[in-house]
Amino acid sequence: MKHEIDPQSTSRAEAFSLWMTSPMPMVTLTKTFDISRAVKVSKKRGIKLNALLCWCIGKAAMQVEEFFTLPEQGKLYRYDALAINIIVNNAKGGINSCDIAFDADLIKFVSDYDALTSKVAAECASSFLDDAMIIGTSAVVHTELDCIVNQYTDKFSNPMVMWGKYRKHWLKTTLPISFQFHHVQMDGGHAALFLERLQQEIRKL
Repeated sequence: MKHEIDPQSTSRAEAFSLWMTSPMPMVTLTKTFDISRAVKVSKKRGIKLNALLCWCIGKAAMQVEEFFTLPEQGKLYRYDALAINIIVNNAKGGINSCDIAFDADLIKFVSDYDALTSKVAAECASSFLDDAMIIGTSAVVHTELDCIVNQYTDKFSNPMVMWGKYRKHWLKTTLPISFQFHHVQMDGGHAALFLERLQQEIRKL
């Protein structure tokens, strides 16, 4: 569920007054992650690497309070739950969106991930959740990328986590990940904390 809240009653009051009307309020941070553990678990347990990364994103975001609020159309909303959006390649050669409710149970989340993304791909129809704060993701795995900066539109102020193809080294596997967020939702410190928590969750898999 979501409900409107008074920005002045929150810790985001100053950020709301400063950035809500900014023509470009999005900020992008990029960090190179050690995903060696995720790659190992993916191969050993037969779980898609993308699903593991999405679960780690949700697990890390749950630990940062600012993820539960989001500016939309000049207002600030509070959400009770988080979900991860996946861009799915469909059966017609196009793409669709698929929202997956975050579940702290990895097996449950992976099961939902596989079922819902398969359904969206086959039916060529997007699947959305209206009652959760959506964290967008985009995996462009055809080439190695250092950074991704997404388009900004006032129709979509949700945070985005984006990456390209991972890089194999002698002793580890790394992946640069870009995190784009609305400055009303959080500050750079909150975003940096999220990225640190994300690395921790990947290592704990």
